[in-house]
Amino acid sequence: MTAPFRFPRFFVTNPSPCPYLPGRSERKVFTELSSGNATELNDALGRIGFRRSQNVAYRPSCMECTACVSVRVVADEFRPNATQRRLIRRNEDLLVTSCKPWSTEEQFALLQRYLRARHPGGGMTEMDEMDFADMVEQTPVETNVIEYRERGEGGRPGRLVGACLTDRQGDGLSMIYSFFDTESPERKGLGNYIIMDHILRARDAGLPYVYLGYWVEGSPRMQYKVRYRPLEKLGRGGWTRFEPDEQNSAIREATLRDEPPLTVELAGIFRK
Repeated sequence: MTAPFRFPRFFVTNPSPCPYLPGRSERKVFTELSSGNATELNDALGRIGFRRSQNVAYRPSCMECTACVSVRVVADEFRPNATQRRLIRRNEDLLVTSCKPWSTEEQFALLQRYLRARHPGGGMTEMDEMDFADMVEQTPVETNVIEYRERGEGGRPGRLVGACLTDRQGDGLSMIYSFFDTESPERKGLGNYIIMDHILRARDAGLPYVYLGYWVEGSPRMQYKVRYRPLEKLGRGGWTRFEPDEQNSAIREATLRDEPPLTVELAGIFRK
């Protein structure tokens, strides 16, 4: 029998300071998505906790820490709570468009404003337009940029206020990187709205999950991911749902801390 594709070769990065938990170091295991079976490989790896950055799939492989936990929302069972419904109504005037993965000057300008506001001094602040183009356009799988625009004159697409680089996997949508306007008081909570829009998009497309990346217990700025129900986490025994008491406790912690969402700095992970 012939295998459908060659087993990939995996590599491990050198330890570096952890961006989530002070005083710890991180290490990643990764492989290239460069063969003709990149889509199938990315789907298979996504189900066991890998994430994509350009043509690389990676996941944490830290020596003495397992705080990074893959999480995904069960799309067809999601029911927004009262706060989430208000957020949807507040932004229902936006024009949402699924675009091909081509970078634009407008997207890059929005990204720069987002990074200055949310991640000053972070590694991605050093990105130039070419780096951004690589992040968006270097993809061996089905990828789109979901744009969120205010309505302009005559109902035409107006100002860009949000965007998300999104992969379509066999079993769901994977939110690779999102960025948005943080300065408009009328658009408060836009990052959470983008997540909910992806959940509703997955449901409408008949896709069971929305992958949110890693939830890091103990990292205040990663707690926003637990606000979506039902939520599944990946452990040694596979995917299991959060217990209600566990999730309620995490939501209370997230509400008390009231930290803005942190988006993983995917683009700079493997830059030389």
